[in-house]
Amino acid sequence: MLQSNLAFSVLAAAALAFTSSAYAAPPQDNVVDGQLYPQGRTPAKIENHNYPTTYYPNTELLGSEEMRITALGTGMPNPTKNQASISYLVELGNGDKFVFDIGYGAMANLYALRPDFAKVDKVFASHLHTDHVGDFASLLVGGWLGGRYTPLHLYGASGSKPELGTKAFVENTQKTWAWDIAGRSGALPDAGGKIIAHEFDFKGINQVVYQKNGVVIRSWPAIHVLDGSVSYSLEWKGLKYVFGGDTYPNKWYIEYAKGADVASHELFAPPELLAKMFGWDMNQAIWVATRIHTSPQAFGKVMSAVNPRLAVGYHSIQDILSTIAINDGVREVYGGNLAIATDLMVINVTKDNITVRLAIVDENVNPPGASREYLEAKRTGKATPSKFIEEGKWKEYTPPPMPKK
Repeated sequence: MLQSNLAFSVLAAAALAFTSSAYAAPPQDNVVDGQLYPQGRTPAKIENHNYPTTYYPNTELLGSEEMRITALGTGMPNPTKNQASISYLVELGNGDKFVFDIGYGAMANLYALRPDFAKVDKVFASHLHTDHVGDFASLLVGGWLGGRYTPLHLYGASGSKPELGTKAFVENTQKTWAWDIAGRSGALPDAGGKIIAHEFDFKGINQVVYQKNGVVIRSWPAIHVLDGSVSYSLEWKGLKYVFGGDTYPNKWYIEYAKGADVASHELFAPPELLAKMFGWDMNQAIWVATRIHTSPQAFGKVMSAVNPRLAVGYHSIQDILSTIAINDGVREVYGGNLAIATDLMVINVTKDNITVRLAIVDENVNPPGASREYLEAKRTGKATPSKFIEEGKWKEYTPPPMPKK
């Protein structure tokens, strides 16, 4: 009885709090160093690399020459409650944010971080499998609702045919979600519902695909199922992050990932475990694990050749047996610093320090807030249904009057 009364009291208090503020004016911008933070969060500067053991989003200021890498998704094409499909968020001390892949489920982890969505407007796709771009439409709309008032940019490679390239993916995304985008017109900023494709040649070797604000992002080919898979490096202020995407061990990664502070690369489960997990025969398991993906021993050899300050492996199921088998396989051939990634793992990088920890986020979060620029952005073409649908409104209900602007 006590438990149920307590639960009722908590709910009642929440309802009263909501009622008292439901019609309050929008809060003022909570902007620190040009970055919009959720109300009630005041980020602090970290001195002498004395990071808390866990990362609480929006509580820490990045240093002027610091990088923060957050794993938004590290799992498989079938996302679970604990692991979304592949995605990484890279934040820089100059305020820039970059998303590398945005697989199924990753948007929930990104949203839980409550970033300034006006700055989350650049996605770099390693390839167009659903476990790497399946949440792109969720970012398009969720980021638009969350504060982005400018177009979303997608960077990615061409394919062996035009219909297999990034430009076609963007065109088809816009067609698929035309009803959704049109239905939000007028209520949300016009430009936020647009996508701009930046397609580059998948054959380009260490080519510059992005260069702005001192940030240089390069791509090179990866080997995975079809033409059109790539890897990326991001360089800024003497720091280098490498995102491998899905790939068989390849000569380009070995060459151009060298000098990386953090080198991430797929790290698949051994064939024996894959066969057991998915009910495959060994022929299929060996083909998947060692011909189109990278096995633990192969990952270890790659990292031994690259020799980064920190090697990061991802793209495996995080159960105890898998993690032990993967770690043992890597350690047969690689003795350097290693992190087997899990969702919401956070890596802070400076020239003389790398700190790895986990983020702590709320299960239920509100939008991060909206800037004045978002609130004042142009809105036209208000969506309305047809006269036929309008005439179906129930005459016994009258909504409250609209407030004057």
